[in-house]
Amino acid sequence: MDAIIFIILLVVVICFFRSLYNTVFFVAIVDIFLRILTFLKYNTFQEVKVFLGKYLPENIPNIISKYAKGDLYLILVWIYVILMSIFLYYIVRYFIKKRKY
Repeated sequence: MDAIIFIILLVVVICFFRSLYNTVFFVAIVDIFLRILTFLKYNTFQEVKVFLGKYLPENIPNIISKYAKGDLYLILVWIYVILMSIFLYYIVRYFIKKRKY
């Protein structure tokens, strides 16, 4: 279910914004959000831990590993790594440009 929601959101972002920049930022935002929730899951009350563990994955590679195996998993994880590398490039470029002014 979580993969279907993520894929639908990704398709919506691609259809509306039609740029690699927005798609990369969308994937990064979702992954950072899931990682913050994972931190909360392991560092809060038992009720929160059970709720977050039941309904939310820990991160995007966890979603990929849940639904894909073998070569498909490897390809999707490499796409994820490439998107995160592009995100890092955009962030570094932004801070370098901001520093010049």
